[in-house]
Amino acid sequence: MDLLTALRTHRIVAIVRGDDADAALRTVLTLAEEGLALIEVSLSGKDTLDVIRRARAALGPTAPLGAGTVLTAEDARAVRDAGADFVVTPAVCEGVTEAKRLRLPVLAGVMTPADIVAAQRLGADAYKIFPAEQAGGPGYLKALRGPFPDAPFVPVGGVDAELARSYLARGAVAVGVGSPLIGDAADGGSLDALRERTRAFLDAVRLPTDAGR
Repeated sequence: MDLLTALRTHRIVAIVRGDDADAALRTVLTLAEEGLALIEVSLSGKDTLDVIRRARAALGPTAPLGAGTVLTAEDARAVRDAGADFVVTPAVCEGVTEAKRLRLPVLAGVMTPADIVAAQRLGADAYKIFPAEQAGGPGYLKALRGPFPDAPFVPVGGVDAELARSYLARGAVAVGVGSPLIGDAADGGSLDALRERTRAFLDAVRLPTDAGR
């Protein structure tokens, strides 16, 4: 898949992490039903590889499906075999190198300019500013875009709907959203509430030219 084009098109990556594999799967499928196209299932959740396998079977072979918290070469190989077609890491790590060797696109976790340069050298497709809120929020993104004006940044961490708008207005190609969107759905919480939050986030990241569609 062309991850960078997908990020620029859809503008939001949902991060699913839960202690109930069945609920996590239902969460993934509900997000997809609501039209949220880019979904990442974090390896820090329970039975993530099984969730990815089952989600891939349900969504079909062409739907984007990512795996997050990919740290090691073993992680990268495992998520590829489970059906993930893009990888998200929390840092510049072995997971980036192995995913690129496997020809999987990578959203690599970065914090500092040194991290960004390292991720560029490894061939990362985009750069996940993490944790974005603790790093300084939209102001930090603005500062990074000074030396890296063309870098495709995706802020992650503490992103609510209002912050999503701010990051995108300051040049982020997309945002990654976990608990402000997912809430307790991946632990068995309300899917109706998840649907409402999903619609609100999709409205928040919609381009002005999309407003009348």
